[in-house]
Amino acid sequence: MTAGVGVFGRDQERDADWDGIICFANDWYADPLSKKHLMLRFARNRRILWVNSVNNRRPQMASKDFRRVFQKLAGFRQGLVQVQEGIWVLTPLYIPFHGNPAVRGFNRKLLGVQIRRALAELQIRRAITYTFAPTSADVVGTLGEDTIVYHCVDEFSAFSDAGAEVAERELELLGKADLVLCSAAGLYERKKKYNLHTYLVAHGVDYEFFRKATSTDTPIAHELQSLPKPILGFTGLLADWVDLALLAQLARRRPEWSIVLIGRSDVDLKVFDGLSNVHLLGHRPYERLPEFLRGFDVALLPFVNNELTVNANPLKLREYLAAGLPVIASPIPEVAQYAGLVALASTAEEYEREIDAVLKKGESGPSADRSARMASESWDAKVIAIEELLRKANGSVSRNRNEARS
Repeated sequence: MTAGVGVFGRDQERDADWDGIICFANDWYADPLSKKHLMLRFARNRRILWVNSVNNRRPQMASKDFRRVFQKLAGFRQGLVQVQEGIWVLTPLYIPFHGNPAVRGFNRKLLGVQIRRALAELQIRRAITYTFAPTSADVVGTLGEDTIVYHCVDEFSAFSDAGAEVAERELELLGKADLVLCSAAGLYERKKKYNLHTYLVAHGVDYEFFRKATSTDTPIAHELQSLPKPILGFTGLLADWVDLALLAQLARRRPEWSIVLIGRSDVDLKVFDGLSNVHLLGHRPYERLPEFLRGFDVALLPFVNNELTVNANPLKLREYLAAGLPVIASPIPEVAQYAGLVALASTAEEYEREIDAVLKKGESGPSADRSARMASESWDAKVIAIEELLRKANGSVSRNRNEARS
């Protein structure tokens, strides 16, 4: 498709006042998170310029950071890349040290030039900025955008590898934003102090995709077929917010149970050494997740209790439920709201007790009835709610602009 032609759908007339979104998010080619789910739907009737990660992390002398630098350079050399109907990805060149004022000023100019050039190439004349990244604060507001949206999905300053300046950049972004959306109640309570136009919009779920796990037409992943039952599963990044020690304790308590962990790891996994019933499958393609979820008897969501997790709204909770699985989870606030549908546990002993209860009741494995309870929480429904907030924010900005001119 030619840039700038034929991207509007049924909402063309409604959105005639702006014709594109500048989205600051994580890298496009990672597995889908909330950012990608939302932008895929916004792209049905407007162009999306997706700006790959303007990093929140402290660069370190580690092999993964060197790999990331090379990946960024390779992406930059590719230029503007169309990845979906209505979505183009820009991997910008910038210096990943956001605390230095001179570097920040240089990055502001460098990023601005690259983004404006991409907007011109895509023939986006009037855009909104929709950012998930606090470190975009320096360039946000300098791009000629009509409206600035900050969608806060984590307490970014609480990540263990967050740069010291992330909290400061976020305050700047909160001050610039015309609309702030928060995915968790804890985030909402914090951010509304800095911006009156702050709203709580919980995550959605790709319901039709994950409900495939309840269908007999979906095969069980071959990696699971020879494992002893029951199979207790986790999908997602193995990071320092996942309670791996608890999982290791659970594996020792019940060696006849199979514990399957699917996802890349950012942490040392030595805690599982010698545990033959823990199966570390590593990353698997997102498209195959229903095959794995179909083979799980119980889904696990064991998070540690810290500032990051108490403000988190885990995507995988709704994904597990949409797959129809019984879920045993740590009692962080956003999960505790599902008490009754989700069993809450804090220790290995409590996880063992709750899993035993599921198995004894014969409630293991995907259930179409459980899945149906998530139908109303689809990403499509969330986009409808966000569209309404965007219309209000855009109208308010327009009125303020007109008043300033008069």
